[in-house]
Amino acid sequence: MKTSADKIIALVIFSIAMAALESAVVVYLRELYYPNGFTVAFKLIDEHILLVEIARELATLIMLASIAYLIGHNRSDRFAYFLLSFAVWDIFYYVWLKVFINWPISIIDWDILFLIPITWLAPVLAPVVCSLTMIVLAAVILKNSKTKIFTGPFLFFLIMGCMLVLFTFMKDYGSILLSAGSFSAYVHLIQSKTFVASEYAPASYNWLVFWIGEIFICASIIYLVGSNSIKMSSTTRLLNLRYRKDLKHTSQ
Repeated sequence: MKTSADKIIALVIFSIAMAALESAVVVYLRELYYPNGFTVAFKLIDEHILLVEIARELATLIMLASIAYLIGHNRSDRFAYFLLSFAVWDIFYYVWLKVFINWPISIIDWDILFLIPITWLAPVLAPVVCSLTMIVLAAVILKNSKTKIFTGPFLFFLIMGCMLVLFTFMKDYGSILLSAGSFSAYVHLIQSKTFVASEYAPASYNWLVFWIGEIFICASIIYLVGSNSIKMSSTTRLLNLRYRKDLKHTSQ
C-alpha cells in the first residue's frame, strides 16, 4: 500500500509540474497572438508554429502515457495512472493559468482545448468535470486492479460516454469540415485569412449531450464497483463454504 501511495504522490507531483510548464507556454502564445485578450476565435498563426504546437500536444500525451507505463504493473494499472496523470495535469493547467494571468475569469469561459485531430472547443467547466470523473474512475480501477476490468459492459459504457463528450468538444469544427467536404481542409481552414477575419466562435455548447456522456462514464464506474462487489461476495461465500467443510471434516 505504501508503494502505491508513493507512486500516486510522485505521479501527482509530476503532473502538476507538467501543467505549470504547459500553462507557461500558453501564456507566451497568448501574449504573442492575443495581446488584447484571449478568445477562441483563431488568429493567423504561421504554419511552422502551428505544427510545433501540434507536436507539443503530442509530446505532452506521450509523456503522460510514459510515466503511467513506467509505474504501472499491468494494463489496468497503467490505464488508471494515465487517467490520473491526465486529469491532474488538466485541472492544474487551469490553476496555473489563473495564477499566472488570472484566467479564466469564469468557469464558463470558452477555451481551445486541443488541436488533435481537429480543434476542440468548450467552456472550461467541461474539461474540469471530465478530469474529476477521470480521477474517480482511476481510483476505482486501482482499487480493483487485480480483477479483470476490461469487460464488455464496462467498455461499452466508457466508450459511449467518451464518444459523446468528444462530440461536444469537436462538433463545431467538425461541422465546418463536413460542410467543406474534406478533413484535409482543416489545415487550410486555420491558415485562411478569410476564416480568421470572420472571428469564428461557437454560439453555444451542447451541455445536454455532454451530461449524457458523463452519465455513461459514471455508469461504467458504477458497473465496475458493482461487479467487483459481486465477485467479492461470491469469493467470501466460497471461502466460508470451504471453511465449514474443513471444520466438519476435522470434527469427524
